[in-house]
Amino acid sequence: MNPKGKLVIIGGSVDRGSFSESETDLKRSLKFFEKGILKRITTESVKNSESRIEIITTASSIPEEVGEEYVKAFAQLQVSNVGVLNIKTREEANSEEYLKRLRNANVVMFTGGDQLRLTAIFGGTAFHHLLLDKYENEDFLISGTSAGAAASSNNMIYQGSSSEALHKGEVKITGGLGFINNVIIDTHFVQRGRIGRLLYACASNPINLGVGLGEDAGLLITNGNNMEAVGSGLIMLVDATHMRHTSMSDVEMGAPVSIDNLIVHVMALGDHYDLKNKKLTIQKPTDFAI
Repeated sequence: MNPKGKLVIIGGSVDRGSFSESETDLKRSLKFFEKGILKRITTESVKNSESRIEIITTASSIPEEVGEEYVKAFAQLQVSNVGVLNIKTREEANSEEYLKRLRNANVVMFTGGDQLRLTAIFGGTAFHHLLLDKYENEDFLISGTSAGAAASSNNMIYQGSSSEALHKGEVKITGGLGFINNVIIDTHFVQRGRIGRLLYACASNPINLGVGLGEDAGLLITNGNNMEAVGSGLIMLVDATHMRHTSMSDVEMGAPVSIDNLIVHVMALGDHYDLKNKKLTIQKPTDFAI
């Protein structure tokens, strides 16, 4: 059954890392709202600008500052029904106080930071199960940027050097929060040169479509299948289902791997991808404006 909810995954902004943040970068890191991503999140939500939005800052090392900047960004879009949830422990993720707030929410946004904090704190908790239930059965929108995007799929990249990514064992993968299946997501894709990480992740399990989100780029996913590029950046898709061979199982740990016959697509604003049928539709630039 296709989920009734919507998922928006955002690659992050230029000069903002998946595992580190600085207060100086915060205003720059929220520039994507000017490019339409936060506006699109608002208009896609069930009550538009009246939707209740909860910003989840759990992944961040500076949660108060990050939450404040998101509240300010939404205020510039005349969206004021916004709260911040800094859930710090699994005990809090099982508490009725936070579950009540989630029940009343129309949108949740996971901020950037460390995706392992998201999975370690939320995985298998009452909060996580309620998120999945609302996403499957309600007109409910989940969004994640940077670490929040990386944790959205059932498989999650959490570590790996860009320069050594195509060496056996370099890229580390674990379970994500599972809002979308058969996809694996990497963020800050263009600036940090993470193509090797995504190629390796896809070759290690070709059932997964690789999604590389560039800076200021996002995907709106509806029905668990239909992907639309939003924002001003680029998105790379890696399809390994027709891979003919890889040396991954033959070489020693740390050795370079060979991969034969991966399919790569590049998406820009307005392009669509059908996950089920693996078909890309490129939008004519004259049909939309940023």
